[in-house]
Amino acid sequence: AMRSYKAAWNMFRKVHNAGTPNFHKKTYEEKYQTSGAYTSKKKPVNMWTGSIRFVDNKHINIPKLGIIRVSGSYRKLLDNKDDIRIGTTTISKNAFGIYYVSMQLGSDTPFVKELPKTNSQIGIDLNTDNFLTTSEGNVIANPRFYRTIKGRLAKAQRKLSRRYVRAKKEGRSLRDSKNYQKQRIVVSKLMNKVRNQRNKFLDEMSITLIKNHDLVVAENLRSRNMLKNHALAMSISDVGWRTFLQKLEYKAELYGKTFITVNPKNTTQTCSECGHVMGTKDTDKLTLRDRSWACPSCNTYHIRDVNAAKNILSKGLKQLA
Repeated sequence: AMRSYKAAWNMFRKVHNAGTPNFHKKTYEEKYQTSGAYTSKKKPVNMWTGSIRFVDNKHINIPKLGIIRVSGSYRKLLDNKDDIRIGTTTISKNAFGIYYVSMQLGSDTPFVKELPKTNSQIGIDLNTDNFLTTSEGNVIANPRFYRTIKGRLAKAQRKLSRRYVRAKKEGRSLRDSKNYQKQRIVVSKLMNKVRNQRNKFLDEMSITLIKNHDLVVAENLRSRNMLKNHALAMSISDVGWRTFLQKLEYKAELYGKTFITVNPKNTTQTCSECGHVMGTKDTDKLTLRDRSWACPSCNTYHIRDVNAAKNILSKGLKQLA
């Protein structure tokens, strides 16, 4: 905490537009960072020789902590590469007491290989009804992870609130109230379950799109502005659009594919066949209830979201041209 406090004020003094540091409320989540160093010129620079280093496949040595046992996907790195350098390492504890070690790694060779080209291009339309619709006509259902657990979470939160009130009435500290702490962990685990389910789903969807297509085009959504609509705020937060677009962006760069976003203006209102825009030439604009429609200019029948995905792909191709 002291190190973060000093670093924030140093940044404020050096960078005039960094902003005044804000004090944050102490939570049950804790973390600290330490930097890896390689001082010996005689030893090779890898994951086994620095101040932060692996002792074997199950143990890691961290300054001030010593040797600790770890588990995770790091074994794939240890088996395949021998020139990895460990940089800044973050040790964190989540709200219900599980510890994690996160490392910044560097190497002279790529961590993954570029995927083979597929000569395939796709546009995707994101919406709350279905998670996404592709220009090929495929529809991915919205899993609605938060809504499935909403009732259980609300019940657990009400119980937590009652224990909070009871502890305050009796003048006990919340950190010393065992019943409150037990229920807090129950609530934290429920919320963490939703977070993990959503992240797994978004990871699987993003890597599938990147593997199977050379170009993926999506609409540039302003989630922050859309959250101001109270009728849709919970659905938008539950679906995780912004996180999904971020995953597509870094995975495309990682695997040698192309991902771009385009302005979504009129992608829903425009006919993908003839280019007629609804709301012009004495025609009415489509509303949210209009899930399918026929173009008054060329009589082409459209499924609303598939048509939008086709227009998104067309905009992306023009942007790249």
